[in-house]
Amino acid sequence: MAHILVADDDRDIRELVTFTLMFVGHTVTQATNGEEALTLAQQIKPDMILTDVRMPKMNGYELCRALRALDEFQNTPIIILSAKGQDEEIEMSKLSGATEHMLKPFPPNVLQQRVAELLAQRGPVDDRK
Repeated sequence: MAHILVADDDRDIRELVTFTLMFVGHTVTQATNGEEALTLAQQIKPDMILTDVRMPKMNGYELCRALRALDEFQNTPIIILSAKGQDEEIEMSKLSGATEHMLKPFPPNVLQQRVAELLAQRGPVDDRK
């Protein structure tokens, strides 16, 4: 299974997403803000990153742009999780380089399915390392 980085300043959301992903066998590393997520991403080289938009120190859009500026994250799926689904929010996600904008709240099975689909598009985890 994949190693996924989850960045969200809300502990409850972070724990829910972590549990949901670990339930289907993924390894999850948590970050409490965008700055911490950027540092952790460079250390652990996750297979996928899920990030909230509104976080302290560095928001999700800034995190996404910073990751996309690094060669090793050019093809890493990044899902922006947001409570806002207006067209401008979705457009900001695309412009920042996110693979997808997912509206919160979401059913756990929908998150699991979408994560599986995006990881499958990249190919087997062992082939990417």
